[in-house]
Amino acid sequence: MSTSRFQVAASRNLRGELVFLGTGTSVGVPVVGCGCLTCTSSDTRNNRTRTSVVLGLPEGTLLIDTTPDLREQLLRERIGSVDAILYTHDHVDHVYGLDDIRPLCFRKGSALPVYCEPRVEQRIRRAFDYAFQEPVVVGGGLPKMILNQISLSPFDLLGVTVIPLRLHHGAFEVLGFRVGNVAYCTDTNLIPEQTQPLLEGLDVLILDCLRPAHHPTHFSIHEAVKEAERIGARRTLFVHMSHEIDHATVASSLPVDMELAYDGLVVPLT
Repeated sequence: MSTSRFQVAASRNLRGELVFLGTGTSVGVPVVGCGCLTCTSSDTRNNRTRTSVVLGLPEGTLLIDTTPDLREQLLRERIGSVDAILYTHDHVDHVYGLDDIRPLCFRKGSALPVYCEPRVEQRIRRAFDYAFQEPVVVGGGLPKMILNQISLSPFDLLGVTVIPLRLHHGAFEVLGFRVGNVAYCTDTNLIPEQTQPLLEGLDVLILDCLRPAHHPTHFSIHEAVKEAERIGARRTLFVHMSHEIDHATVASSLPVDMELAYDGLVVPLT
């Protein structure tokens, strides 16, 4: 009986949808030990797990990044299966929930295909070395994956073409992704000239927006708004927000075509 209930609860149909699993910065919101107005707010939109999205594509479910909050995020959104994982970069808040794919592997009955740049693969192999050791130790369970290296060349995945977008995250080079007329650009403070043509004609832009003040590796609110105006998407949603952003206060100050995303928000894929 309990297994059946789990299967029903985990069978949410995501096809044609993008779901924000998390919209917070690397420490999440509320911040541990903080008593500020945002961290103690009763507005659930101020509760932000680490930034990640999941897309319901024609041939399956695509997860972008595996945050340390992955288990909580999947349970909250009733997502019981994933067909592929795509990584933006190798920072802890975007990778270190990878061990939580074990139930997804059990459910799928096979290893999950993972797509990432070489730097991310190196991080995964170091941080999760036990998943690659031979011989395989019986018991305990392992995150099973097939690692596929990607570059800036578009590639086909789960029935769509994914266009990698080179972004700068301070001194780091990271990736954003365009799928159809939706672009996902978290963890960036500079979109280089080579990437700008790939962001033309967007229906939805998802863009980094950390805090009001300037930051060396993330867009501030003012910088994110200016970048969004330059790109000119029909709708822009900001992510990777710190506790310095109170949802209601900042949302009310944004241009009409710009919004703050929040955990659990659903956007149609176009």
